[in-house]
Amino acid sequence: MSEQSVPSGDASVAPEQDAPLVTTSDPVLEEATVATPTRKRPRPGERRVQILQTLAAMLEQPGAERITTAALAARLEVSEAALYRHFASKAQMFEGLIEFIESSVFTLVNQIAERETGGTVQAHKIAVMLLQFGEKNPGMVRVMVGDALVFENERLITRMNQFFDRVESQLRQSLRNAADANGSITPTVDANALASGLTALIVGRLQRYARSGFKRSPTEHLDTLLPRLTE
Repeated sequence: MSEQSVPSGDASVAPEQDAPLVTTSDPVLEEATVATPTRKRPRPGERRVQILQTLAAMLEQPGAERITTAALAARLEVSEAALYRHFASKAQMFEGLIEFIESSVFTLVNQIAERETGGTVQAHKIAVMLLQFGEKNPGMVRVMVGDALVFENERLITRMNQFFDRVESQLRQSLRNAADANGSITPTVDANALASGLTALIVGRLQRYARSGFKRSPTEHLDTLLPRLTE
């Protein structure tokens, strides 16, 4: 497993070519999901992965918006000094989680864009994929919506904001292609408005999922909702 691949649980996945929505059986992210190493003396790189996996798992717990390095070290049964042999700071640990989110999501975004020719279908599948990814990785959701980053370095929040800017940019491109194909006289205006609304839906659903203690599914009613948002 690469050091970037550090999900807290099963990850959501890219759609099969003929599937109407994103499924949860594609191996792309499942290959990145492995059990925490159990060796007493992890090989080089394994301890770094173990630290990030444990941090992601701790973020799934209630009231885990702020996790100290002392608590993380205690969960791993190592010293805080041992953590700093692998990461210069806690902010760097969160950067490791963000790198996993970015790599995983945009790999799947690219796959959707390559497989689907229709812009509206692309936009729908990107939205579903993101929400399924969050549903399968609740600890990552706290990072994505910024709850886990409030007390951390501001650059981490900026980086997650840029992540959603990239998502919106891809949605805008897909929806502009759809507007062109449908003969819209204002394709750019239409695409900008729809991409903004769709991104707001994604972020809002993820926030609700996190703040409900991961009880309110971010994917509920999408089959009905998405077509109405992108008509």
